[in-house]
Amino acid sequence: MDTSFLFPVLILVVLYFFMIRPQMNQAKKEKKFSTELKRGDRIVTKSGIYGTINDINHKEGTCIIATMAGKIKFDKSAISMDLSSKLKKTSSQ
Repeated sequence: MDTSFLFPVLILVVLYFFMIRPQMNQAKKEKKFSTELKRGDRIVTKSGIYGTINDINHKEGTCIIATMAGKIKFDKSAISMDLSSKLKKTSSQ
């Protein structure tokens, strides 16, 4: 087999396993997290706002978050999966 053909194929395989596949797995986890949100969950938004989910509208993809300052309507994609899971771990200890 010609080595000039093997090298680009090898680069594409490495690119897939180190860059594309992990992003696809992360997107699946975030989608699962977003669909499993329920009323009463303590969350953190990507902008750093802490609160509790008060209401979820699945049709619009929004939720109302109760904070110390009042209630705020957010898009579900604005909720940080990583920060919210850390918040759940610290509150359960």
